[in-house]
Amino acid sequence: MQVTFLGTSSGVPTRSRNVSAVALRLPQRSELWLFDCGEGTQHQFLRSDLRLSQLRRIFISHMHGDHIFGLPGLLASIGLAGNSSGIDLYGPDQLENYLNGVLQSSSSRISYAIGINRVKDASKHNQILFEDKDLLVSCAPLTHRVPAYAYRIDQKPKPGKFDLEKAKALDIEPGPIYAALKRGEKVCTEDGRSFDGKDFCGPPQPGKSIVYCTDTVFSESAVNLSRGADLLIHEATYSHCDAELAYQRQHSTSTMAAQTAAEAKVGQLVLTHLSPRYAPGNLLTQNDLLSEARAIFPNTLLAKDFLKLEVNKGCNSS
Repeated sequence: MQVTFLGTSSGVPTRSRNVSAVALRLPQRSELWLFDCGEGTQHQFLRSDLRLSQLRRIFISHMHGDHIFGLPGLLASIGLAGNSSGIDLYGPDQLENYLNGVLQSSSSRISYAIGINRVKDASKHNQILFEDKDLLVSCAPLTHRVPAYAYRIDQKPKPGKFDLEKAKALDIEPGPIYAALKRGEKVCTEDGRSFDGKDFCGPPQPGKSIVYCTDTVFSESAVNLSRGADLLIHEATYSHCDAELAYQRQHSTSTMAAQTAAEAKVGQLVLTHLSPRYAPGNLLTQNDLLSEARAIFPNTLLAKDFLKLEVNKGCNSS
């Protein structure tokens, strides 16, 4: 899995940072998932190596404009391109009315299927939001001025490494039987012998996990959702020096994000949703926020637009 940050500013775009959007690339299935869609997100796609035609799911954290104003335009452009087999949306209850109102008022026609899934009940009852053979998605409520949700994506464990030499030593013919053994299944050969795939595979390989968490003041719910995740993407709108303002506006400081990462014991923290008030040249800068977070959770990065992260144990950036 690979994460690309398409927008890392809070509230309004700046010359170097667009508003919130994070893309998740699933290369083995040629599929993209998007988390939030601030104004200008489709332009950010054009400046990246990501392909809108691969977009399959969009997860919206909450209904503030810097997280959703890019959504109608993006969906309409995909429709004009005519190369989508359908997109599923996930978000707050108000998402459906918002989209219907904008698309109807602008006479925009969507030529592909759109599914809209409300996440409120799943977050309240700890239910799985989405599941297929490879992935699980769950969510949790956050603490903000409007209903807001964090999302977690977990890869399911993969079978352990197949012992090819052992299979050859037992004169098992290569072919479909090998594939079944790799999946851990029981098989019978043409000469009547039986084998259990579990005897040919090493320990299962754990999957990777990502949490996307914005907008919120410090939240135990976010901690619980993030436990043991390989990568936590967390908002850090304010410096610790502006904690009072953060509480007033229900946003996180850099230290709140780091505290969440430390309590949840995640692998790596990336700070995003950064206020323009900390732009270079100001008394406090975004590097100060990074230093504040690293004092609590050393394995912290500062997001920037078009930063790419390969999600693995430890995570590598490019």
